[in-house]
Amino acid sequence: MIKDIIKKIVKEAPAPVCVGSTVEGTVITRDRSSLFIDLGTFGTGIIYGREFYEVKDVIKSLNIGDKVFAKIVEMENDDGYRELSLRDATKEISWQRLHEMKEKGEIVKVRISGVNKGGLLTNLDGIPAFLPVSQLAPEHYPRVADADKQKILRELQKFIGKTLEVKVLDSLAEENKLILSEKAKTEEKMKEILKDYKKGDTIEGEITGVADFGAFIKFPVTGEAKGEIEGLIHISELDWQLVENPAEVVKVGEIVKAQIIDINKNQVFLSLKSLKQNPWDEIEKEYKKGDTINGKVIKFSAFGAFIEVSPKIRGLCHISEFGSQQKMEELLKPGEIYDFQVLLIEPKEHRMSLKLIQNS
Repeated sequence: MIKDIIKKIVKEAPAPVCVGSTVEGTVITRDRSSLFIDLGTFGTGIIYGREFYEVKDVIKSLNIGDKVFAKIVEMENDDGYRELSLRDATKEISWQRLHEMKEKGEIVKVRISGVNKGGLLTNLDGIPAFLPVSQLAPEHYPRVADADKQKILRELQKFIGKTLEVKVLDSLAEENKLILSEKAKTEEKMKEILKDYKKGDTIEGEITGVADFGAFIKFPVTGEAKGEIEGLIHISELDWQLVENPAEVVKVGEIVKAQIIDINKNQVFLSLKSLKQNPWDEIEKEYKKGDTINGKVIKFSAFGAFIEVSPKIRGLCHISEFGSQQKMEELLKPGEIYDFQVLLIEPKEHRMSLKLIQNS
């Protein structure tokens, strides 16, 4: 495979050769600081200086008569040789091979060398690579009950030194970006399993992880296939009321019923709130435009103040009703109850607009 890639690179090299061309040659001699290569009709090439010392371990393994590929970095130096780089040619070959890995969907093994808050660090074929947290296999996703980022980082650090099987998700040589995916290796298996499920199905499963964007739920497979499926309940699908911290709604280990709302690219998305009574369905029977109601201030935002009208209903008192953030915070205090007038109710949009009634 590598030989085919190299031949392809050489074949595509500009003719006649120029700086940047990848050429094939034969090692004719070497000394302590230089390697000379016969390039045939293209003359004689030399690798020396920094180019020599950066790949000296590779050069030590070469013998007279060995065939090598190198990239031209200078057409002709003062001594009449073409200056070459083994390093650049090797890097180009690596990117070409990585591209083919992606196209063929090859599964390869990588050793994790480091972490950051977004995922795991490694390298593949000599190229630095990144494995995002979102691309980890479900069984390896960091299970942190309170979605604490420092705890997630500590969980990721446990992978340093371990070997994982991955696929190339994205390879962009021009940006020096190589993205890997562990969960992609199970795509075919998941595709077969998910044939037995459809949008609208209700399942019962166990909450296996909580993150700031939602919760993971694992449920047993039905039908001929065996095993378990893990899906995501987005924070917006946990409850009809506004959820700021998923850990306040579900706990790891809790058994819940959820409804499948989407299956996309072998990922299952579920909802808890779709199995609950929608409080907005009956809201117009309880409240009408112009009504005066009591509401508790929940929090402030750039748009205004969120007001809890009932345990499942929140309205917005827009900042334009106050003129400024400062004026709003002078008139309202979080946790306090005030009188408001209903300006607008839009059940389908889950929206209620309110106006503070100020005592004269």
